[in-house]
Amino acid sequence: MDMNKTFFLKKEEHKPNWRLIDAAGQTMGRLATRISDILRGKDSAFFTNHTDSGDYVVVINAEKVVLTGNKLRDKQYVRMTGYIGNRKEFTAKQMFEKHPTEPLMLAVKRMLPRNKLSRQIITKLKLYAGSEHPHKAQIK
Repeated sequence: MDMNKTFFLKKEEHKPNWRLIDAAGQTMGRLATRISDILRGKDSAFFTNHTDSGDYVVVINAEKVVLTGNKLRDKQYVRMTGYIGNRKEFTAKQMFEKHPTEPLMLAVKRMLPRNKLSRQIITKLKLYAGSEHPHKAQIK
């Protein structure tokens, strides 16, 4: 490798790995930061910001993630459909009861840059509420 040239990882040269993360007992914000860095590839030496250089991430036990303080009661998730007066608000506790993986998915998605590449990157995140997942063959 020539040290006088800038290195850019090409799409054809990247071979992503599969990583398994157990979310049980981990803080949601810190876990989401770690996952978003892995998805983007910022934890590797070959990080290139304009290409997809990250790995696949399988998260198990996503329903057992911990929110610190009073966030379970006070944190609000807002959803709007575009119709007049159709603003829906949910607390974090309601979200965990209805869709146990959705709060972690939103936390990771909102930590990624807002561009076309992030829509491609978020598809490499696989979230499961329990400890069972269908990706055992990919994870070494």
